[in-house]
Amino acid sequence: MRSRHTTLVVAIAAALASMTSAHAQSQIGASAASPPATIASLEDNAEKVDVVALRTLATHYENGEGVAKDPLHAYMLYCKAAKAGDAEAQYDLGWMVLNGRGVARNDAEAAYFLSMAASQGHAQAKTLLAYAGPPSDALPECLRDPPPPPPPPPPPLDDGSSFVARNAGEAHVAKLVRELAPKFDVSPLLALAVIRAESNFDPRATSPKNAQGLMQLLPATSQRFKVRKPYDIAQNVRGGLAYLQWLLAYFEGNVPLVAAAYNAGEKTVDRYGGVPPYPETRDYVKRVMKIFGRDSHPYDAGIAEPSPQSARFGAAPAK
Repeated sequence: MRSRHTTLVVAIAAALASMTSAHAQSQIGASAASPPATIASLEDNAEKVDVVALRTLATHYENGEGVAKDPLHAYMLYCKAAKAGDAEAQYDLGWMVLNGRGVARNDAEAAYFLSMAASQGHAQAKTLLAYAGPPSDALPECLRDPPPPPPPPPPPLDDGSSFVARNAGEAHVAKLVRELAPKFDVSPLLALAVIRAESNFDPRATSPKNAQGLMQLLPATSQRFKVRKPYDIAQNVRGGLAYLQWLLAYFEGNVPLVAAAYNAGEKTVDRYGGVPPYPETRDYVKRVMKIFGRDSHPYDAGIAEPSPQSARFGAAPAK
């Protein structure tokens, strides 16, 4: 007496043999029903996602008819037709994968393809699906959309050459900034925009809060960035650039926040979760942005830990 297992194996083998015959007959029928077409014309039509051309061409490659036999290429052609909704191609894929015909056998993936065809009423797919087991939960790779292309890189930062100096003194400062800013990975134009907003290029400027020099460094900021002579143009610019570099890392390249923090302090920006509502600070940010013209700036993530509020802020790409 046959065991239940033996009976099942025999039944599956008989079903597969029957489906193999049906698969071959369907391919012969498809070839016979197709008008005589060259491989080249099939290729052309396949490029247009003509499902009949895709499936017919796949049959040629699967069986080596008029072309070198290439099951993997056949598989991909069937996939394109299947993705376009062709039930016959979905069935052909399931049959190929279930039988391991030139591709790795994978019953769960085969069942996925067969279930696609069966859902469209494909009778042979319904029969074969009963022996393939449960379908995979994952979409087969060949049916997935390709990942979107990476965004184009942003245009290079302005090297400061677009800045228009109003006099010889400003031209001298601009030249110095263009020399020093790259050493801090800061756009010269951003630094020049800050100088315009902070001191209007007056190296002796002193604010009521005792912010000093071109980049209006407070005594605590000068000490933080090792500026001993805040009214010395080169030292002041270096200190301001170091602070901008730190702020760019802290706010992950978000220029409006960097400008707001330079004016009102990073803790104030954190407290408000963005540009503070102070009219002076908002006007300051507008003036900086009018010159710099970009919302983001590359930054070195190794300079500073990001703001604890960073999840609320947009980030520019790190270097």
